[in-house]
Amino acid sequence: MDYLTRRRRLLTSTRPMPDWEVEGSSGAWLHLADGRRIFDGSSGLLCANVGQSSPKVRSRIEEQFARYSYGGAAVVQPHIQMELMDRLCCAVGRGEDSVALTTCGTLGVEVAVGLARNITRVRDGKRRGDILTSDLSYHGMSALTLGLAGNHARRPRPEDALGLGPAFSPPYPPTHPHYGRTCDASCADEIAHAIDSRGRENVSAVLIEPVNGSTGGAYVPPAGYLRRVAEICRERAVLVIHDEVLTGLWRTGEPLASHHWDGAEPDLCILSKGLGAGYTGVGAVLVSPEIAPLIRHEDADPLPAMDTMATHPLQAAACLGVLDELESMDADAFRARGDRLGAGLQALTDLPVVRDVRGLGFLYGVELAPGLLWPLMQEAEKHDVLFYPFTGAGHPKSEGLVVAPPLTSTDTDVDFLVSALSNAMTALAQRS
Repeated sequence: MDYLTRRRRLLTSTRPMPDWEVEGSSGAWLHLADGRRIFDGSSGLLCANVGQSSPKVRSRIEEQFARYSYGGAAVVQPHIQMELMDRLCCAVGRGEDSVALTTCGTLGVEVAVGLARNITRVRDGKRRGDILTSDLSYHGMSALTLGLAGNHARRPRPEDALGLGPAFSPPYPPTHPHYGRTCDASCADEIAHAIDSRGRENVSAVLIEPVNGSTGGAYVPPAGYLRRVAEICRERAVLVIHDEVLTGLWRTGEPLASHHWDGAEPDLCILSKGLGAGYTGVGAVLVSPEIAPLIRHEDADPLPAMDTMATHPLQAAACLGVLDELESMDADAFRARGDRLGAGLQALTDLPVVRDVRGLGFLYGVELAPGLLWPLMQEAEKHDVLFYPFTGAGHPKSEGLVVAPPLTSTDTDVDFLVSALSNAMTALAQRS
Protein backbone atom coordinates (compact mmCIF):
# COMPACT_ATOMS: atom_id res chain seq x y z
CA MET A 1 0.00 0.00 0.00
CA ASP A 2 1.52 3.34 -1.03
CA TYR A 3 2.10 6.31 1.27
CA LEU A 4 -0.83 8.45 0.05
CA THR A 5 -3.32 5.60 0.44
CA ARG A 6 -2.15 4.92 3.97
CA ARG A 7 -2.02 8.67 4.76
CA ARG A 8 -5.73 9.04 3.95
CA ARG A 9 -6.53 6.36 6.50
CA LEU A 10 -4.92 8.46 9.24
CA LEU A 11 -7.67 10.91 10.16
CA THR A 12 -5.91 14.23 10.75
CA SER A 13 -6.40 17.83 9.65
CA THR A 14 -7.70 18.39 6.14
CA ARG A 15 -6.35 21.94 5.88
CA PRO A 16 -3.97 22.48 2.95
CA MET A 17 -0.86 22.31 5.13
CA PRO A 18 2.50 20.88 3.97
CA ASP A 19 3.22 17.19 4.40
CA TRP A 20 6.99 17.18 4.83
CA GLU A 21 9.24 14.25 5.58
CA VAL A 22 11.27 15.43 8.57
CA GLU A 23 14.56 13.67 9.29
CA GLY A 24 15.85 15.81 12.11
CA SER A 25 15.35 18.96 14.15
CA SER A 26 17.16 21.50 16.29
CA GLY A 27 15.63 24.35 18.24
CA ALA A 28 13.16 26.16 15.97
CA TRP A 29 14.28 24.33 12.80
CA LEU A 30 12.95 21.23 11.04
CA HIS A 31 15.43 19.37 8.80
CA LEU A 32 13.77 17.82 5.74
CA ALA A 33 14.64 14.74 3.74
CA ASP A 34 15.37 16.88 0.66
CA GLY A 35 18.14 18.76 2.47
CA ARG A 36 16.17 21.91 3.22
CA ARG A 37 15.52 23.26 6.69
CA ILE A 38 12.33 25.08 7.69
CA PHE A 39 11.92 27.63 10.47
CA ASP A 40 8.89 26.82 12.64
CA GLY A 41 7.27 30.24 12.95
CA SER A 42 4.30 29.06 15.02
CA SER A 43 5.91 26.55 17.42
CA GLY A 44 4.15 23.64 15.76
CA LEU A 45 0.52 23.88 16.84
CA LEU A 46 1.41 26.76 19.17
CA CYS A 47 3.03 24.38 21.65
CA ALA A 48 6.75 23.75 20.94
CA ASN A 49 7.72 26.62 23.22
CA VAL A 50 11.26 25.46 24.01
CA GLY A 51 12.00 24.16 20.52
CA GLN A 52 12.95 20.69 19.39
CA SER A 53 15.43 18.19 20.87
CA SER A 54 15.84 19.76 24.31
CA PRO A 55 18.64 18.04 26.28
CA LYS A 56 17.05 19.15 29.55
CA VAL A 57 13.74 17.46 28.70
CA ARG A 58 15.50 14.30 27.54
CA SER A 59 17.58 14.14 30.72
CA ARG A 60 14.51 14.43 32.92
CA ILE A 61 12.63 11.70 31.02
CA GLU A 62 15.60 9.31 31.09
CA GLU A 63 16.08 9.86 34.82
CA GLN A 64 12.43 9.02 35.57
CA PHE A 65 12.36 6.13 33.07
CA ALA A 66 15.13 4.44 35.04
CA ARG A 67 12.99 4.63 38.19
CA TYR A 68 9.58 3.54 36.85
CA SER A 69 7.60 4.48 33.77
CA TYR A 70 4.04 4.27 35.08
CA GLY A 71 2.35 4.32 38.44
CA GLY A 72 -1.05 5.75 39.30
CA ALA A 73 -0.81 8.61 41.79
CA ALA A 74 -3.36 6.85 44.04
CA VAL A 75 -1.05 3.81 44.31
CA VAL A 76 2.56 5.01 43.93
CA GLN A 77 3.60 8.01 46.02
CA PRO A 78 3.46 10.94 43.53
CA HIS A 79 6.74 12.63 44.42
CA ILE A 80 7.60 13.76 40.89
CA GLN A 81 4.06 14.99 40.32
CA MET A 82 4.23 17.04 43.51
CA GLU A 83 7.61 18.39 42.43
CA LEU A 84 5.96 19.52 39.20
CA MET A 85 3.06 21.06 41.15
CA ASP A 86 5.40 23.07 43.35
CA ARG A 87 7.67 24.19 40.49
CA LEU A 88 4.74 25.14 38.26
CA CYS A 89 2.87 27.13 40.91
CA CYS A 90 6.04 28.98 41.85
CA ALA A 91 6.87 29.71 38.20
CA VAL A 92 3.53 31.41 37.54
CA GLY A 93 3.29 33.26 40.85
CA ARG A 94 0.48 31.14 42.35
CA GLY A 95 2.58 29.39 44.98
CA GLU A 96 -0.22 28.04 47.20
CA ASP A 97 -2.61 26.81 44.49
CA SER A 98 -3.90 23.26 44.29
CA VAL A 99 -3.31 21.52 40.95
CA ALA A 100 -5.19 18.92 38.92
CA LEU A 101 -3.12 17.27 36.18
CA THR A 102 -4.56 15.68 33.08
CA THR A 103 -3.42 14.77 29.57
CA CYS A 104 -4.35 17.74 27.35
CA GLY A 105 -5.82 21.22 27.31
CA THR A 106 -9.31 20.04 26.35
CA LEU A 107 -9.48 17.76 29.38
CA GLY A 108 -8.03 20.56 31.48
CA VAL A 109 -10.99 22.73 30.50
CA GLU A 110 -13.45 19.93 31.28
CA VAL A 111 -11.86 19.34 34.68
CA ALA A 112 -11.93 23.08 35.42
CA VAL A 113 -15.64 23.16 34.55
CA GLY A 114 -16.31 20.24 36.90
CA LEU A 115 -14.32 21.81 39.73
CA ALA A 116 -16.04 25.18 39.32
CA ARG A 117 -19.44 23.54 39.50
CA ASN A 118 -18.48 21.66 42.66
CA ILE A 119 -17.09 24.78 44.31
CA THR A 120 -20.08 27.02 43.62
CA ARG A 121 -22.63 24.39 44.62
CA VAL A 122 -20.92 23.89 47.99
CA ARG A 123 -20.10 27.56 48.58
CA ASP A 124 -23.16 29.27 47.15
CA GLY A 125 -25.82 26.58 46.73
CA LYS A 126 -25.95 27.18 42.97
CA ARG A 127 -28.98 25.60 41.36
CA ARG A 128 -27.24 25.03 38.02
CA GLY A 129 -23.66 25.06 36.81
CA ASP A 130 -23.75 27.17 33.65
CA ILE A 131 -20.38 28.16 32.16
CA LEU A 132 -20.37 31.36 30.09
CA THR A 133 -17.95 31.91 27.18
CA SER A 134 -17.49 34.51 24.46
CA ASP A 135 -18.45 34.24 20.79
CA LEU A 136 -14.78 34.59 19.79
CA SER A 137 -13.28 31.75 21.79
CA TYR A 138 -11.85 28.26 21.57
CA HIS A 139 -11.63 25.90 24.53
CA GLY A 140 -10.92 22.45 23.10
CA MET A 141 -12.12 19.67 20.84
CA SER A 142 -14.53 17.61 22.97
CA ALA A 143 -18.29 17.69 22.40
CA LEU A 144 -18.71 19.80 25.56
CA THR A 145 -15.98 22.35 24.86
CA LEU A 146 -16.88 22.75 21.18
CA GLY A 147 -20.50 23.35 22.20
CA LEU A 148 -19.55 25.91 24.84
CA ALA A 149 -17.16 28.02 22.78
CA GLY A 150 -17.50 30.44 19.89
CA ASN A 151 -14.98 29.26 17.31
CA HIS A 152 -16.97 29.79 14.10
CA ALA A 153 -14.91 27.34 12.05
CA ARG A 154 -15.23 24.51 14.59
CA ARG A 155 -18.63 24.93 16.21
CA PRO A 156 -20.85 21.87 15.78
CA ARG A 157 -24.17 22.04 13.99
CA PRO A 158 -26.88 23.55 16.23
CA GLU A 159 -28.56 20.16 16.67
CA ASP A 160 -25.24 18.68 17.86
CA ALA A 161 -24.18 21.45 20.26
CA LEU A 162 -25.75 19.90 23.40
CA GLY A 163 -27.88 23.01 23.80
CA LEU A 164 -24.75 25.04 24.56
CA GLY A 165 -23.28 28.16 23.03
CA PRO A 166 -21.37 31.36 23.78
CA ALA A 167 -23.08 33.96 25.96
CA PHE A 168 -21.33 37.30 25.36
CA SER A 169 -19.16 39.24 22.92
CA PRO A 170 -15.49 39.91 23.76
CA PRO A 171 -13.98 43.40 23.43
CA TYR A 172 -12.70 42.79 19.90
CA PRO A 173 -13.94 44.32 16.63
CA PRO A 174 -14.84 41.14 14.67
CA THR A 175 -17.76 40.28 16.93
CA HIS A 176 -18.23 43.44 19.01
CA PRO A 177 -18.24 46.49 16.73
CA HIS A 178 -18.79 49.94 18.14
CA TYR A 179 -19.86 52.93 16.14
CA GLY A 180 -17.69 55.94 16.84
CA ARG A 181 -15.45 54.38 19.52
CA THR A 182 -13.20 51.43 20.20
CA CYS A 183 -13.73 48.70 22.79
CA ASP A 184 -12.81 49.53 26.39
CA ALA A 185 -13.24 48.14 29.89
CA SER A 186 -16.98 48.89 29.83
CA CYS A 187 -17.39 46.07 27.30
CA ALA A 188 -17.26 43.75 30.33
CA ASP A 189 -20.85 44.89 31.03
CA GLU A 190 -21.80 42.31 28.38
CA ILE A 191 -20.77 39.65 30.91
CA ALA A 192 -22.81 41.25 33.69
CA HIS A 193 -25.84 41.24 31.41
CA ALA A 194 -25.27 37.59 30.45
CA ILE A 195 -25.04 36.49 34.09
CA ASP A 196 -28.05 38.52 35.18
CA SER A 197 -30.12 37.23 32.25
CA ARG A 198 -29.46 33.62 33.26
CA GLY A 199 -29.79 34.37 36.97
CA ARG A 200 -26.65 34.43 39.07
CA GLU A 201 -27.89 31.37 40.98
CA ASN A 202 -27.56 29.41 37.72
CA VAL A 203 -24.05 30.45 36.65
CA SER A 204 -20.92 28.82 38.07
CA ALA A 205 -18.16 30.48 36.07
CA VAL A 206 -17.06 32.69 33.21
CA LEU A 207 -14.46 30.94 31.06
CA ILE A 208 -12.28 33.37 29.12
CA GLU A 209 -8.99 33.58 27.22
CA PRO A 210 -7.13 36.55 28.75
CA VAL A 211 -5.50 37.10 25.35
CA ASN A 212 -7.29 35.65 22.35
CA GLY A 213 -5.46 32.74 20.79
CA SER A 214 -5.87 31.25 17.33
CA THR A 215 -9.58 32.01 16.81
CA GLY A 216 -9.31 35.74 16.22
CA GLY A 217 -5.53 35.92 16.00
CA ALA A 218 -3.91 37.31 19.18
CA TYR A 219 -6.39 40.04 20.11
CA VAL A 220 -5.34 41.84 23.32
CA PRO A 221 -8.07 43.13 25.66
CA PRO A 222 -8.30 46.85 26.46
CA ALA A 223 -6.79 48.12 29.69
CA GLY A 224 -9.00 47.43 32.70
CA TYR A 225 -11.21 44.88 30.95
CA LEU A 226 -10.05 41.76 32.80
CA ARG A 227 -10.11 43.59 36.15
CA ARG A 228 -13.72 44.60 35.47
CA VAL A 229 -14.61 41.01 34.52
CA ALA A 230 -13.22 39.84 37.88
CA GLU A 231 -15.20 42.53 39.75
CA ILE A 232 -18.45 41.68 37.96
CA CYS A 233 -18.06 37.98 38.70
CA ARG A 234 -17.08 38.52 42.31
CA GLU A 235 -20.16 40.67 42.90
CA ARG A 236 -22.32 37.80 41.62
CA ALA A 237 -20.54 34.85 43.29
CA VAL A 238 -19.39 33.60 39.87
CA LEU A 239 -15.91 32.17 39.40
CA VAL A 240 -13.44 33.35 36.75
CA ILE A 241 -11.58 30.66 34.81
CA HIS A 242 -8.70 31.76 32.58
CA ASP A 243 -7.97 29.46 29.66
CA GLU A 244 -4.21 29.97 29.31
CA VAL A 245 -3.73 26.73 27.37
CA LEU A 246 -2.02 28.71 24.59
CA THR A 247 -0.88 31.86 26.37
CA GLY A 248 0.52 30.44 29.62
CA LEU A 249 4.19 30.08 30.56
CA TRP A 250 5.74 33.17 28.96
CA ARG A 251 4.11 32.96 25.51
CA THR A 252 2.96 36.59 25.85
CA GLY A 253 6.16 37.68 27.61
CA GLU A 254 4.95 37.03 31.17
CA PRO A 255 4.46 33.76 33.09
CA LEU A 256 0.70 34.20 32.63
CA ALA A 257 -1.03 36.53 30.18
CA SER A 258 -3.12 37.91 33.04
CA HIS A 259 0.08 39.31 34.60
CA HIS A 260 0.02 42.14 32.08
CA TRP A 261 -2.86 43.79 34.03
CA ASP A 262 -3.41 44.50 37.72
CA GLY A 263 -6.43 42.91 39.34
CA ALA A 264 -6.88 40.31 36.60
CA GLU A 265 -6.08 37.17 38.62
CA PRO A 266 -8.56 34.31 38.04
CA ASP A 267 -9.95 31.79 40.51
CA LEU A 268 -8.90 28.89 38.28
CA CYS A 269 -6.27 28.84 35.54
CA ILE A 270 -5.76 26.19 32.83
CA LEU A 271 -2.32 25.52 31.34
CA SER A 272 -1.28 23.03 28.68
CA LYS A 273 0.61 23.78 25.46
CA GLY A 274 3.54 25.68 26.94
CA LEU A 275 3.89 23.20 29.81
CA GLY A 276 4.22 20.08 27.67
CA ALA A 277 5.92 22.09 24.88
CA GLY A 278 5.21 19.35 22.34
CA TYR A 279 7.14 16.73 24.32
CA THR A 280 4.09 15.35 26.12
CA GLY A 281 0.36 15.84 26.26
CA VAL A 282 -0.58 17.59 29.50
CA GLY A 283 -3.18 19.82 31.09
CA ALA A 284 -2.95 21.52 34.47
CA VAL A 285 -5.76 23.25 36.35
CA LEU A 286 -4.60 25.63 39.08
CA VAL A 287 -7.13 26.42 41.82
CA SER A 288 -6.67 29.32 44.23
CA PRO A 289 -6.21 28.44 47.93
CA GLU A 290 -9.30 30.42 48.93
CA ILE A 291 -11.62 27.99 47.15
CA ALA A 292 -9.61 24.76 46.80
CA PRO A 293 -10.74 23.32 50.19
CA LEU A 294 -14.33 23.30 48.93
CA ILE A 295 -13.40 20.69 46.31
CA ARG A 296 -13.02 18.07 49.06
CA HIS A 297 -15.95 19.28 51.16
CA GLU A 298 -18.24 16.52 52.39
CA ASP A 299 -21.11 17.98 50.33
CA ALA A 300 -19.11 18.13 47.10
CA ASP A 301 -19.52 15.70 44.24
CA PRO A 302 -16.57 13.38 43.49
CA LEU A 303 -13.60 14.95 41.73
CA PRO A 304 -13.99 15.06 37.94
CA ALA A 305 -12.41 12.05 36.23
CA MET A 306 -8.91 12.89 35.05
CA ASP A 307 -8.27 9.73 32.97
CA THR A 308 -5.89 6.79 33.25
CA MET A 309 -2.81 8.63 32.04
CA ALA A 310 -3.26 11.76 34.16
CA THR A 311 -0.42 12.45 36.62
CA HIS A 312 1.79 10.16 34.51
CA PRO A 313 5.35 10.19 35.92
CA LEU A 314 7.02 10.48 32.50
CA GLN A 315 4.65 13.33 31.67
CA ALA A 316 5.67 15.09 34.87
CA ALA A 317 9.33 14.50 34.10
CA ALA A 318 9.03 16.03 30.63
CA CYS A 319 7.22 19.06 32.06
CA LEU A 320 9.97 19.56 34.63
CA GLY A 321 12.48 19.56 31.77
CA VAL A 322 10.42 22.23 30.01
CA LEU A 323 10.42 24.35 33.17
CA ASP A 324 14.19 23.84 33.41
CA GLU A 325 14.50 25.27 29.88
CA LEU A 326 12.16 28.18 30.51
CA GLU A 327 13.75 29.16 33.80
CA SER A 328 17.25 29.06 32.30
CA MET A 329 16.34 31.82 29.83
CA ASP A 330 17.73 35.32 30.33
CA ALA A 331 14.48 37.15 31.15
CA ASP A 332 15.67 40.57 29.97
CA ALA A 333 17.03 39.20 26.69
CA PHE A 334 13.86 37.17 26.17
CA ARG A 335 11.61 40.21 26.57
CA ALA A 336 13.88 42.24 24.30
CA ARG A 337 13.52 39.56 21.59
CA GLY A 338 9.75 39.72 21.99
CA ASP A 339 9.92 43.48 21.44
CA ARG A 340 12.18 42.88 18.44
CA LEU A 341 9.65 40.45 16.98
CA GLY A 342 6.76 42.84 17.55
CA ALA A 343 8.59 45.78 15.98
CA GLY A 344 9.54 43.72 12.94
CA LEU A 345 6.00 42.53 12.42
CA GLN A 346 4.49 46.00 12.94
CA ALA A 347 6.71 47.25 10.10
CA LEU A 348 4.87 44.86 7.77
CA THR A 349 1.68 46.93 8.04
CA ASP A 350 3.09 49.10 5.25
CA LEU A 351 2.61 46.19 2.84
CA PRO A 352 -0.70 46.07 0.92
CA VAL A 353 -1.44 42.44 1.85
CA VAL A 354 -1.54 43.23 5.61
CA ARG A 355 -4.66 44.56 7.34
CA ASP A 356 -3.49 44.47 10.96
CA VAL A 357 -0.77 43.24 13.31
CA ARG A 358 -1.54 42.68 17.00
CA GLY A 359 -0.23 40.72 19.97
CA LEU A 360 2.21 40.54 22.86
CA GLY A 361 5.56 38.91 23.59
CA PHE A 362 5.98 35.90 21.32
CA LEU A 363 2.33 35.74 20.19
CA TYR A 364 1.16 37.85 17.24
CA GLY A 365 -1.66 37.74 14.73
CA VAL A 366 -0.98 39.09 11.24
CA GLU A 367 -4.36 39.70 9.62
CA LEU A 368 -4.35 39.58 5.83
CA ALA A 369 -6.47 41.00 3.06
CA PRO A 370 -9.27 38.56 2.12
CA GLY A 371 -8.32 35.57 0.02
CA LEU A 372 -4.57 35.75 0.62
CA LEU A 373 -4.10 33.35 3.55
CA TRP A 374 -3.39 30.10 1.73
CA PRO A 375 -1.40 31.71 -1.12
CA LEU A 376 0.78 33.42 1.50
CA MET A 377 1.21 30.17 3.46
CA GLN A 378 2.51 28.54 0.28
CA GLU A 379 4.78 31.49 -0.55
CA ALA A 380 6.18 31.48 3.00
CA GLU A 381 7.09 27.81 2.63
CA LYS A 382 9.14 28.74 -0.46
CA HIS A 383 11.03 31.13 1.81
CA ASP A 384 11.66 28.34 4.35
CA VAL A 385 9.28 29.40 7.11
CA LEU A 386 6.08 27.73 8.39
CA PHE A 387 3.12 29.42 10.09
CA TYR A 388 -0.19 28.36 11.62
CA PRO A 389 -3.34 29.96 10.16
CA PHE A 390 -6.25 31.56 11.97
CA THR A 391 -9.66 31.78 10.34
CA GLY A 392 -13.24 32.40 11.29
CA ALA A 393 -13.43 35.68 13.21
CA GLY A 394 -16.34 38.05 12.57
CA HIS A 395 -18.38 38.58 9.42
CA PRO A 396 -17.00 38.63 6.84
CA LYS A 397 -14.55 36.22 8.42
CA SER A 398 -11.03 37.53 8.95
CA GLU A 399 -7.98 35.39 8.26
CA GLY A 400 -4.27 35.51 8.80
CA LEU A 401 -1.16 33.98 10.36
CA VAL A 402 -0.39 33.27 13.99
CA VAL A 403 3.26 34.22 14.42
CA ALA A 404 4.54 32.49 17.54
CA PRO A 405 8.12 31.16 17.30
CA PRO A 406 9.68 29.11 20.09
CA LEU A 407 10.57 31.18 23.14
CA THR A 408 14.15 29.94 22.85
CA SER A 409 14.59 31.55 19.41
CA THR A 410 17.68 33.71 18.98
CA ASP A 411 17.90 37.26 17.63
CA THR A 412 19.11 35.73 14.38
CA ASP A 413 16.08 33.44 14.30
CA VAL A 414 13.68 36.34 14.86
CA ASP A 415 15.34 38.40 12.14
CA PHE A 416 15.15 35.46 9.73
CA LEU A 417 11.45 34.95 10.46
CA VAL A 418 10.52 38.60 9.87
CA SER A 419 12.67 38.84 6.73
CA ALA A 420 11.29 35.61 5.26
CA LEU A 421 7.70 36.71 5.92
CA SER A 422 8.34 40.15 4.43
CA ASN A 423 9.89 38.61 1.31
CA ALA A 424 6.99 36.18 0.95
CA MET A 425 4.46 39.02 1.24
CA THR A 426 6.35 41.14 -1.30
CA ALA A 427 6.47 38.24 -3.75
CA LEU A 428 2.76 37.62 -3.31
CA ALA A 429 1.90 41.31 -3.79
CA GLN A 430 3.89 41.41 -7.01
CA ARG A 431 1.93 38.45 -8.36
CA SER A 432 -1.47 39.87 -7.37
